[in-house]
Amino acid sequence: MAYFDHAATTPMLPEAIEAMTRALSTTGNASSLHTSGRRARRLVEEAREDIADALGARPSEVIFTSGGTESDNLAVKGVYWSRRAPGRGRVVATSVEHHAVLDAVQWLVDHEGAEVTWLEPDGLGRIRPEALRDALDDDVALVTAMWANNEVGTINPVAELAAIAAGRGVPFHTDAVQAVGAVPVDFTDSGASALTLTGHKIGGPYGVGVLLLGRDVATTPVLHGGGQEREVRSGTLDVPSIVALAAAVRHAVDDQAETAARVAALRDELVASVRRAVPDVAVNGDPVHRLPGNAHLTFPGCEGDSLLMLLDAKGIECSTGSACTAGVAQPSHVLLAMGVDPVLARGSLRFSLGHTSTAADVRELAEVIGPVVERARTAGIAGMKRLAGKATAEV
Repeated sequence: MAYFDHAATTPMLPEAIEAMTRALSTTGNASSLHTSGRRARRLVEEAREDIADALGARPSEVIFTSGGTESDNLAVKGVYWSRRAPGRGRVVATSVEHHAVLDAVQWLVDHEGAEVTWLEPDGLGRIRPEALRDALDDDVALVTAMWANNEVGTINPVAELAAIAAGRGVPFHTDAVQAVGAVPVDFTDSGASALTLTGHKIGGPYGVGVLLLGRDVATTPVLHGGGQEREVRSGTLDVPSIVALAAAVRHAVDDQAETAARVAALRDELVASVRRAVPDVAVNGDPVHRLPGNAHLTFPGCEGDSLLMLLDAKGIECSTGSACTAGVAQPSHVLLAMGVDPVLARGSLRFSLGHTSTAADVRELAEVIGPVVERARTAGIAGMKRLAGKATAEV
């Protein structure tokens, strides 16, 4: 199988597997005071220090969570709750966020009386600083804008956006789940108040993540219990996963430049080979400010779901550019926000490469993409004719 879905989950790194395996053989709750507990606590704190060092943060700013979704919810809801006041109840968020942010913001609107201003991207999926500047006022409690888009791979000018928010005294959160390990990420230099990352996108395990949270950023907990993480997040710490996450972060950051260059070259060859086979394919996202491993392609006259299944049958694994809600395929909210025609948006696929991707994977895709697209288009035309015939018969 040729795996092109690293943006969803990338295989665990050998370093992370080794670190996790060692930690799994130890016993101890990191909150216990006996010897085993102190040993577990030491592993957690060493991991915290390593992650902080790799990402330009202080150890006290590293809050361990169960993953990206929890980190996003903690940042969005927690910071909003801590700052809302009469005349300050608005959230500014981009319309192309991951649903962990979109749905958290919408929940605040539906259940907490928040107001929201959705920032629309340009045609390349990028949030313009002037759009944020125009949206800010004294009533804004929080700004959230992702570092890099998980669908089309466009990278936002995070430092500039954060500076604009800081200039108005507004905390700025960024979902950097796709950015860490793909592009240089430094928490302090970014100017962000809070930053989300997760393990399984960078070669670590599932079910563990981090919220980098500035020491001066007031945050109301979402979970209540032992207050293990700076009284902001409660729950028994998953020591083996945390140790493995630290190993993955360290490797991803140290090897970022080399891996990005190699993966970007493979990505460019993938796009070129698909274009040779399907000349009318469209590449979505910013051609310059984009993730090195992302190729988001639209195939006119095709349904993304059909393409995905036909490719899967040929041993090619990728993802569609659409979400599935209640069993009904919907065009990607990201593409629609970028102004892509809904019909074209439904014919999109995301090919994402990572640390295990090879030139052989790209060649495997190049060999089958032409016939697969042709078959998908033929099936689409046949389906349209069947629908037209049914409509005529009913009339």
